[in-house]
Amino acid sequence: MDSFQYLIVSLSAFLASGLTMYSGFGLGTLMLPVFALFFPVEVAVVATALVHGANNVFKVALLGKSADREVVLKFGLPAILAAILGALALGWLAQSDSSLTVEVNDKVVSEVTPVKLLIGLLMIGFALFELLPRFRKLEFDRRFLPVGGVLSGFFGGLSGHQGALRSAFLAKSGLTTERFVGSNAVIGFLVDLTRISVYVALFTLAGGQLGDFSGWSLVIIGALSAFCGVLLGKRFLHKVTMSSVQTLVGILLFGVGLSLVSGIL
Repeated sequence: MDSFQYLIVSLSAFLASGLTMYSGFGLGTLMLPVFALFFPVEVAVVATALVHGANNVFKVALLGKSADREVVLKFGLPAILAAILGALALGWLAQSDSSLTVEVNDKVVSEVTPVKLLIGLLMIGFALFELLPRFRKLEFDRRFLPVGGVLSGFFGGLSGHQGALRSAFLAKSGLTTERFVGSNAVIGFLVDLTRISVYVALFTLAGGQLGDFSGWSLVIIGALSAFCGVLLGKRFLHKVTMSSVQTLVGILLFGVGLSLVSGIL
């Protein structure tokens, strides 16, 4: 690992966690494309989950006492079950040997695996939630919390993109700011814990060793930087506009998603 990689990961985690602390989403969507620059996309999903999970532990310690128990149960339990299915789907896709290739004059110019294709399309889709005003304002009634849990949990397990949908559903649940932030943190932590457990189990069953993962140093520096971002974001959040954060996340998601689908990454 060179110093450039540490710099990119630490700065991205620090800025993302600070700017998106109260939105309930953004860290995972920003860190996945960053880690995808250095690892295969399925490994990037796992690395992102580790940083995201560690950050949620920290946020739960700070704000978890404000969580709404009813919301956590109605949304969180379906999200946990769906996250297992999403993580299993990622494992199945990662084991596939098939790929789509583009050839020019019998020369392969790009190759796209099923994991890259699916996650790239998901990233482009979730970019619309951040960039298009119509989707930015998307909200759901409280009675749809279990449905939101299933959708958010499944995509969380599959690609790590859970926060945008979760926040859209929770925003219409009649919660105060403190309960919204606390509930978001607790549910995010539960989904992260579930999907990380499935990732580790699948990795072990495939004959891998946790010590074989070469990205631990980047994960650790990312997690520590995210902790610092949370502390700073809690202090200066009132100076940051969510529209600018959503625009940045959307542009990065769309760009990297398009790169994955086209075979550039």
